[in-house]
Amino acid sequence: MDLFTGSERAQKYIEDLTAFMTDRVYPAEAVYQEQMRAAGAPHHHPQILEDLKTEARERGLWNLFHPHPQWGPGLTNLEYAPLAEIMGRSPALAPEACNCAAPDTGNMEVFTLFGTEEHKQRWLEPLLAGTIRSAFAMTEPDVASSDATNIEMSMRRDGDDYLLNGRKWFASNALHANCKVLIVMGKTDPDALPHRQQSMMVVPIDAPGVLVVRNLPVFGYSDREGHAEIVFDNVRVPSRDVLAGEGEGFAISQARLGPGRIHHCMRAIGMAERALELMCRRAESRSTFGAKLSERANIQDWIAEARIEIEQTRLLTLKAAWMMDTVGNKQARVEIAAIKVAAPNMALKIVDRAIQLHGAGGVTEDFPLASFWAHLRTLRLADGPDEVHKRSIARAELGKYRQRGSAKA
Repeated sequence: MDLFTGSERAQKYIEDLTAFMTDRVYPAEAVYQEQMRAAGAPHHHPQILEDLKTEARERGLWNLFHPHPQWGPGLTNLEYAPLAEIMGRSPALAPEACNCAAPDTGNMEVFTLFGTEEHKQRWLEPLLAGTIRSAFAMTEPDVASSDATNIEMSMRRDGDDYLLNGRKWFASNALHANCKVLIVMGKTDPDALPHRQQSMMVVPIDAPGVLVVRNLPVFGYSDREGHAEIVFDNVRVPSRDVLAGEGEGFAISQARLGPGRIHHCMRAIGMAERALELMCRRAESRSTFGAKLSERANIQDWIAEARIEIEQTRLLTLKAAWMMDTVGNKQARVEIAAIKVAAPNMALKIVDRAIQLHGAGGVTEDFPLASFWAHLRTLRLADGPDEVHKRSIARAELGKYRQRGSAKA
């Protein structure tokens, strides 16, 4: 398989998923909006999603992200990348319909790689079945969480248990109606080496002492899955619920975030493609001052630039996926960091121009563009802000010349 032709099975999944989107997902968007409005509750779980999940399973479009054949089709990152892009065209519906929604994808991989048999039976299996959802609690309001070594949540040993005390926020998915479990990162040994101080633990969301304080709207949107602020007040966690042992939290977070970042980037490309499609349709259907918008030179520039920028970003993302498959996430870290900067910024630019072309309608819920923009702008912070990824890229680039300089000396 190469970057351009893909494998036969990947092509079959692309065809099947595209048909599912056309037949069921896009028509369901209006139904979804109606059911959410009728419920009058921002975190309502509408029936249309369960209907879509049932059909996705029947079509074999389930757990597409999971690299382990025991749990999913066992696709490579390169094979999964175009599927994530297709699902990104309808981000509120398609990823969850196919059980490929964040943060569950990352959490399922963590349970697969680092969970005990008990964790797999109690949490992983229902997550794989789509009967529950999960959240990841890492970011904190009182520290710069872009540097994970800053995390302050206390995880203090107390006999055979740990006591968790601290405050997390932007725990995405924690307000989903089906969210049952949290993976929580905190500090077990403040005196250890900086990257050995943190651990990750499995915490049921209804454990005594876990208090979901509030949802955090994003640019005025109260996302259905929620972004929760959570207080942990003497939450008792058995030592058996420490993932991979004390001091492994930072290593687990890096293993978790690499695949998650590429999933985000491919979905961003899907949003950009849909925004470009809406832009072209709008430009062809609207006229001002005696001519179609599509005949305006500046609009043609926007459309041409959008196509160029989408293709550039997709190629970089596919290269990162190919490297993850062939040389591993660590060796692909520069490419992963690069796409995490490039994809959201590219998609934001195209969505913004599509909004402009739609006029006042572009900022309403009549089109998906405003919600795309809010999601993509947030993505420039999620899983590490642009600046952290640029720092990593610059350090890697400069490192080449520092090594050469030492050799010359």
